[in-house]
Amino acid sequence: MTRAQAPSPGVSISRRAAERIRAGHVWVYRSDVVDQTGVGPGAIAAVHGPRGQAGPGERGFLGTALYSSSSEIALRMISRGRVDNLEQLVRERIRDAIAYRERFVESTNAYRVIFSEGDFLPGLIVDRYNNVLSLQVLTQAMDSEEMRKVSISELRAALNPAAIVERVDRRVQRLERLPERASGVIWPAASSNRLLRDSGESGAAPAAHSGEAANPAATEIQMNGVRFLCDPLGGQKTGFFLDQRENYARAAHYARGQALDVFCYQGGFALHLARVCDKVTGVDSSRQALEIADQNAALNRKEVDWIEANAFDLLRDYSDAGRQYDLIVLDPPAFAKSKRDLPTALRGYKELNLRALKMLGKGGILVTCSCSYHTSASDLLETLHSAAQDSHRTVRILENRGAAKDHPSVAGIPETAYLKCLILLVS
Repeated sequence: MTRAQAPSPGVSISRRAAERIRAGHVWVYRSDVVDQTGVGPGAIAAVHGPRGQAGPGERGFLGTALYSSSSEIALRMISRGRVDNLEQLVRERIRDAIAYRERFVESTNAYRVIFSEGDFLPGLIVDRYNNVLSLQVLTQAMDSEEMRKVSISELRAALNPAAIVERVDRRVQRLERLPERASGVIWPAASSNRLLRDSGESGAAPAAHSGEAANPAATEIQMNGVRFLCDPLGGQKTGFFLDQRENYARAAHYARGQALDVFCYQGGFALHLARVCDKVTGVDSSRQALEIADQNAALNRKEVDWIEANAFDLLRDYSDAGRQYDLIVLDPPAFAKSKRDLPTALRGYKELNLRALKMLGKGGILVTCSCSYHTSASDLLETLHSAAQDSHRTVRILENRGAAKDHPSVAGIPETAYLKCLILLVS
């Protein structure tokens, strides 16, 4: 009997954690674990509340979780019932995730196939970039040889990719104490013995060694009819920002005249806006990102002015100089990596929005985003309202949006609703 099929050992958790699980959350922090005797790294475990708390069907039973021996998130719930065969359950969940995308994802060949807790597969992320799949494993349980084989075999059978790459998150690797691996091609096997240079944490695109063939993972994707070059082993996240795909299209729906895309990265918003605007300017502090953005513009036969600059400095200079735009996009990186960063993050969001509001004419459109879970939707709205008051502008909310549907948000798991995107009419 394999570990994936072994009967679940038991873990007891505190009353506070039990109440959170009953309310729909799926995480139990290490400080709330009362007893995990006999539970090994990456094991599946039956979860029980404290004595005196009855669960459905069995006294104190709350469900089945994946256990981590090192992470602060000690348990990640995977079922409200008992799990006797994890391999079978994971196969079913992968098929369900793919069927969900077939039903709800359209106008693209690049999207998130599996979204960890959003698809009830905690610790597994898979993105599709045309004919290449990008795999990211974030927990001990999903990193076991059994689960890796299950994931790869199901993905191959359902999606028939030309290649599967693995993108390693070094920080998570350390926190979860996962085996040392390098980012690279993991399927087909013939490619995996010529791994590309590890992309590490810098976000830089990996370069082939001298005499090596061109990057086999590089491909071309399209979103809403806009084409992009993509390297799943380079760039931010797993190669591209897929979660804004639907917001790109909605921003373009309202666009006209002159547009400014701040924190433009490789041109996601800017190139969508360039289809309908007279002039588009994209701003980012990364020269490498702008070079790729320029290649993407050429691919789409569009003209965009790319500016390498610090966004805060540029917006201050432009607003002081009286520059005016018809639409401005603010899509900054996550300012609040933790709760203690929130006050500083909110000051940053206010400064950006204040400057942007001063640069929009009457009837202008502001598209403002936050990808930080610790910045709530109410935090962003309150900050925006404060900026509007200080700039003597009035804003009306046209759309209050989140991530694209391939990044499903689950009720009871607020972490899955990390992305906020407001589209506003300014007067």
